[in-house]
Formats: sequence, C-alpha cells, structure tokens
Amino acid sequence: MPEWLFIVLRSVALLFLVYVIARWIGNKQLSQFNQFEYISGIVLGVLLAIHSVNLSWPLTYGLIAIFIWFIIPFTLDYLSLKSKRLRDTIHGKSTVIIQDGKIMEDNLKKKRYTTDDLLENLRTKDIFKTADVEFAILEPSGALNVLTKKEAQPPTIKDLDMQVNPEKEPQTVVMDGRMLLEPLANLSLNPNWLETELDKINVSIENVFLAQVDSSGQLTVDLYDDKIAVPNPTEKPLLLATLKKCQADLELFALETENEQSKAMYEANSKKLQKTIDMIMPYLK
Repeated sequence: MPEWLFIVLRSVALLFLVYVIARWIGNKQLSQFNQFEYISGIVLGVLLAIHSVNLSWPLTYGLIAIFIWFIIPFTLDYLSLKSKRLRDTIHGKSTVIIQDGKIMEDNLKKKRYTTDDLLENLRTKDIFKTADVEFAILEPSGALNVLTKKEAQPPTIKDLDMQVNPEKEPQTVVMDGRMLLEPLANLSLNPNWLETELDKINVSIENVFLAQVDSSGQLTVDLYDDKIAVPNPTEKPLLLATLKKCQADLELFALETENEQSKAMYEANSKKLQKTIDMIMPYLK
C-alpha cells in the first residue's frame, strides 16, 4: 500500500477520534476554556498532526498520547463539578474589580489587569466613565461583567410602566424555497394559510429564501432576488385603523341623530369600542 494512502487513513482515523473527544468535552466556547484545557487542546492538535504524517511512529503511540491528554482534563473537569474547591483551583475564581463605584486597585494588581485593560473593556460595553459603574467583576475566562448605576441605565418597559405584547420566538416556515411543516404546526397554521399569505404579496414559494412568522401571526419574507421589494406586513395597521374608524363613526352618528335613545346607544358603544382599542393597542403596535 502506498505511503500517501497510509497518511490518508491515519489522518481520517485520528480526525474522527478527535471529533469524538470534542463531542465528549462539551459545548464550551474557546473563550470559556481554562488554561489547562486550552493547552490540552493545542497538544491534542499537535499530536494529531504528527502522527498523521509521521509513519515511522506507531499509531498506537499516538492513540496512547491522545488518550492521556484527553482523559486527565476530562477527569478533572468531571471532578470539579462535585467540588467547589477543585473547581476554583482548576478554573480560577472571579475577582471584583469595581465595588460600590470604587475601583479595587489591589485586585487589579493581583490579576495583572492594567487601568488601560479596564477602560478598554468598559468601552466595549459602551461605558466611557468609570463613575457610571456600580459593580464590575472579572471572570476566570477574562470577560468583564459590569453593572451600571441605576441612573446610568437606559429605561426599561417596566420602568415606563408600559403594557407590551408578549413576544415569543419567530418560527421559520420557509427555508431555501421549501415549506417547513413543523413550525407551521407549532403556530397552529397550515400550508393553505401560508400559500394565501404569499399570494397576497404576489410571491411564489420557490422564490422565497427565508420566511418567518412571529408570535402575532405576521409573515415576513426575504426573497432570493434582492432587487424585488417585498411590502411590509399591513394586517395590524389595517385592523387598528378599521377599529378607530368604527369608533369615530359611532361618535359621528351620536352627534347627528336627534333621537335620545339612539344617541345614548351610539355613545355607549363608542366608549366600549374605545376601551377595546386601548386594551389591544399594545398588541397592534
């Protein structure tokens, strides 16, 4: 068997092995690795490359080395799940950098974290004044998490005491020109509804790159042809406009009629409709 074929077979086998190991390690991002895990990953890559192309070294040696460099970090990571002390030793501990608006200079020195590092990381979070920071903590991964002072925080919907429509994740109902039935079923919709909505905007499903339906049932569409403009959803604005017109008509009827009984009926129904509009207004915006 030619040497190049040996290299191909060894590379595929070792690559598959490293893939299995990566699946066992879990879904950590690179920034979440501790120093030991980071070094282990580099060593595993080097071992994979060396034993893929160096035919003079038995493959079993490479498998043994890869197994050792995998099993020790894996075991330590598993044990750290059960021991806070071991977890702090392996992964490190978070360090408070700013507390009660005061920069902790001693903690900066312990972590070899300069003032420039602090200001740079604050700027990445759109914070340009340390006086706006109430609390900041440096995580073992190197990320800086910040709590700004209350007066420096943007107002939330809760602060403004506003009522808003509960929002759920949108469902993708068309992808790459093909209808997805499961997301439609999750929304209690059917293919006929989707076809009807696409007909309203004069679009065939084959021309749709991506289509999503939000929690209120509005369909948004992106086409393969970016030069074609797709109209924005109009169901909510039309419904709100119709309700307001009906309420205005009732007020007009009340002004025009001379029958007191009819006038009272129009005014009462106008007030009821206005209450309905006020109730559903957050859902139609």
